[in-house]
Amino acid sequence: MTAPTFYTSMKSVLIFWIGVGGLLAVSCKSLDPAASLPLPAVPKTTSSVNVPLEIPFSTLTAVANRETPSLIFRQRGMDLGNGLVGDFDFSRNGKIQLRALDQQRLEVMFPLKIQGEVGLKPGGIRNLLQSNVPINQSLAPVFVINPEVQSNWYLGISEFELMDLGGKMALSVLGIELDLSPLVRQEIRLFAKQELTSKPNLLALKPLMESIWNQVGKPILVEVEGKKTGLSIRPDSVKIREYLQPNKGLHLDLGFQGQVELHPSTAVPSRAFPLPKISPNTDGYNRIDLELPLAFTYAELDALIQKSFGGQALRMNKSYVFQANQFRTQAYGDRLGVTVAFTAISNKGGELKGELFLAGHPVYDPVTKVLRVENLDFIMKSGGMKAMLGTLIKRGKIHKQLSQQMKMPLGETIAESLKGLQGLLSLQTPVANLSIQGLQVVPLGFYPTTTGLAIPLKATATTAIQWK
Repeated sequence: MTAPTFYTSMKSVLIFWIGVGGLLAVSCKSLDPAASLPLPAVPKTTSSVNVPLEIPFSTLTAVANRETPSLIFRQRGMDLGNGLVGDFDFSRNGKIQLRALDQQRLEVMFPLKIQGEVGLKPGGIRNLLQSNVPINQSLAPVFVINPEVQSNWYLGISEFELMDLGGKMALSVLGIELDLSPLVRQEIRLFAKQELTSKPNLLALKPLMESIWNQVGKPILVEVEGKKTGLSIRPDSVKIREYLQPNKGLHLDLGFQGQVELHPSTAVPSRAFPLPKISPNTDGYNRIDLELPLAFTYAELDALIQKSFGGQALRMNKSYVFQANQFRTQAYGDRLGVTVAFTAISNKGGELKGELFLAGHPVYDPVTKVLRVENLDFIMKSGGMKAMLGTLIKRGKIHKQLSQQMKMPLGETIAESLKGLQGLLSLQTPVANLSIQGLQVVPLGFYPTTTGLAIPLKATATTAIQWK
């Protein structure tokens, strides 16, 4: 070998090793598996539900007739004038009818039966009467009320106005014609003042709402990839806006805001969290937005990746096939780091073993429901120089194949994470049946933590209601 040829060969070798060293230096500098990088903040999950309810008057009328007792009130020893007294029972007599006059006032036609008897006051000619005169008359009074839902879950009536008695209350006793209609009006107004408008906490709505909430808010146990986790809803606020719609019924915007909390499978609460006070609502949209704080420990994530990629083979070049054997995940700043123990098998029978460190951002495709890794980078953690050089020489090809292969179908996993949610939000009550439509679930992001990978999920849907 001549001197020029020798120097030329040495120069080529030096340039090659300097290039390899540069690649190694850049790789090691860009990715250091042992580096302690700042972790991203996991966003706090919040959930909101808003259900616009169009309650028809047929349903309201059915509820009013079902909940109103037969006997309204009794009056004993009523002074009727002219030396007469009466004992009366005021009872419901048929079906109550409702009609909205405007957004606040409700007109009520209340069929009323008045039964009892009329007699003379003690003394005088009372002893000449063989018995009292029985009373059995029907009226159909019409009155207007303004019902209001209070913040403490009570229904109150702020206004009451008797518009029409709906008949005449008259009788004849000992030849005396008596018109008792003014007394009946007076008794109805007195009853309304004492028992309705003066009592803001007239009807407790909370027991009814709690019976529904105990079903909706009851903690449930879900299972994802064999991992059982408890979920519960902690309400921060319940919002209500109600107004009447003439010729239609009652419009009610029922809103909820709160958090979905995680519990160990061995410590799931047995009861729903208590309901807060009612606050005003300004939202009229039909929507369900639930954010769920799903998380996997790194050991659980290792098992998932092993299940998806374990044993898969990637061709490095014409001679070697790359086979992943074991995976160890870790946080790498805002990226997920994965150490892959591999074996490179030669078609000539040789083997090279080593470890590869990958780092990338997990991204979810809601159309294909596949988790892929973007901005993927990798370096060789350990292994023979031959394996390291082979990886560097074919870096572009290996990077392309890893990017194509690092995909994980998450559709079934996400569906399993919400198993039972649709049934939980579907209700059957004496008044209506509630069902969920168009339930969709997507990850809000992927956040490496010190213990695992947080994957907050967002479930969106709308409600459909069938009134009875």
